[in-house]
Amino acid sequence: MPSSKPISPFRLTSLLRAQKDPTLALQLFLNPNPNPTPTTRPFRYSLRSYDLIITKLARARMFPEMEQMEQVLPRLLRQTRFPPPQPLLRHVITLYARARLPSRAIRTFLSIPSPSLRSFNSLLHALLSCRDFPSLTRLLPRLSRFGPPDASTFNILLHACALTNDLPRAASLLRRMRTCGVRPDQITFGTFINVLCKHARLDEAFRVKEEMERVFDLKPNVFVYTDLIKAVCGVGDFDCALRMKDEMVRNGLRLDAVVYNTLISALFKAGKKGLGFRVLEEMRSGGGKPDSVTCNVLIGEYCREGEIDEAFRVLDEGVEGVKPDVVGFNVVIGWLCKEGKWREAEDLFRDMPRRRCVPDVVTYRTMFDGLCRWMQLEEAGLVLEEMVFKGYVPRSSSLNEFIGRLGRDGKFELLWKVLSGLGREGFCSEDVWRTVVSLVCKSEKMLGAFEVFDALVLV
Repeated sequence: MPSSKPISPFRLTSLLRAQKDPTLALQLFLNPNPNPTPTTRPFRYSLRSYDLIITKLARARMFPEMEQMEQVLPRLLRQTRFPPPQPLLRHVITLYARARLPSRAIRTFLSIPSPSLRSFNSLLHALLSCRDFPSLTRLLPRLSRFGPPDASTFNILLHACALTNDLPRAASLLRRMRTCGVRPDQITFGTFINVLCKHARLDEAFRVKEEMERVFDLKPNVFVYTDLIKAVCGVGDFDCALRMKDEMVRNGLRLDAVVYNTLISALFKAGKKGLGFRVLEEMRSGGGKPDSVTCNVLIGEYCREGEIDEAFRVLDEGVEGVKPDVVGFNVVIGWLCKEGKWREAEDLFRDMPRRRCVPDVVTYRTMFDGLCRWMQLEEAGLVLEEMVFKGYVPRSSSLNEFIGRLGRDGKFELLWKVLSGLGREGFCSEDVWRTVVSLVCKSEKMLGAFEVFDALVLV
């Protein structure tokens, strides 16, 4: 009986791409031709096949198998016509960054025999993505080993400054960039302007924008304008914000929902309701598509104005077919609780799953705090029980006040139930213990209080 035809490297790549099970894909990769003959040549893997299998393993979070691939990789590539696989190992570093595994990204980089600046930049970007700033700082002295830094290196370091809000360091990097003769690009200027805006250094931010255009002939992109518009709105300079919006249009940039939402929200909060709605209408007529944030902004404005029926209308209908997300529901629930309409708030809270919106930790905290505020302790206990079961942590101040109120009102059966649930889910903090001990010492109904205290110790 004739043997089956051996799988070619091209065929292996196609099979790997089609195989959905990463375990089977790995078996196929490691043993593409399970019945070799004495004359069978060593299999020549393609670089694409390595890329496919490593990506599949990473997406399935099969990191031990990825480590196995990293160990096999150098040996297998020596049997092929490919040079050292720095592009592939850079891909591995990126995958570890997406998985938030910075230590493995570092280990992969250190396995590269003669890493290039591009590979070092990949590692810096991976550490930045993981917010591992200590490791990034620790590795920077190695930069000189890979030649002079390029624009990508400086942009990564500037981005780290933006995330840590380190303006002096950002300014120093920009000066060093110029000293090294590295030309800044749009990302460089955009990141530095972002840092300046965070520090409300608006005059400097606009000077950098002017330099970007006049000296380097670079047009500001949407992100630059968005940062500037947010910043000037933050200081109440709405005329400047509107000029920036018009300048974007003149420069051929498409105004997205972020720009419009920033303007509309700032105008509403400043009491310029009419102008805010005019900008919203401009958004609609100009082809801009509202998003869930637009709905949330409108809901917030209607609640501030006490127009709860309009807020519910946006919850029900959305804006041009787009529905609000959980933030919009949280705003309405918070307003209802503040106004003492806790029954309506609880009805909306319980109705959220039917509306295909899952309550988050803010929803539960808002509902729990509202019920406690209006002394609906039984209902608050039910919300708290559901909250801790889902792993959401209540505010410490609210929880302590709730426990103290139960003790002062002599609701020891409910208090025991609450404490048992907190202990079972691991939420009996030091503050909770302190509140209960104080309750036991001060309570006039000592018998009930001691029973609760004994139950807590057993938990």
